[in-house]
Amino acid sequence: MTPEAYIGERQRGQLTVTRIPEGTRLTPDRSLELANHSPNGFESGYCGSGPAQLALALLLDYTEDEEFALTHYTQFKNEIVSQLECAGPTERWRLTGSEIESTLGVNGSEVLAASAGQ
Repeated sequence: MTPEAYIGERQRGQLTVTRIPEGTRLTPDRSLELANHSPNGFESGYCGSGPAQLALALLLDYTEDEEFALTHYTQFKNEIVSQLECAGPTERWRLTGSEIESTLGVNGSEVLAASAGQ
């Protein structure tokens, strides 16, 4: 099931990302198998290794397509993840599936077709 949205917030100083509506946490484990930018976890709000790992993990999770995620995550990091601010314990960001698709210039059926064609 493709998540409707992702919520980012800080817990004990670390950025955590939750899939909505499932309520499950996104981890870097799967994305680390493709590219090891930040084994210590995710970050956002700038262009660095933590945001690169988050961008790859988000696209991999959302599309279930490794090739698509690897091709587009740098653009996604630069355009979206670098802008997601979450500095303090009460701040959070929300990223919807529609925003992901809009940034990448695809719609939901294209994303699903790409991942189904693997």
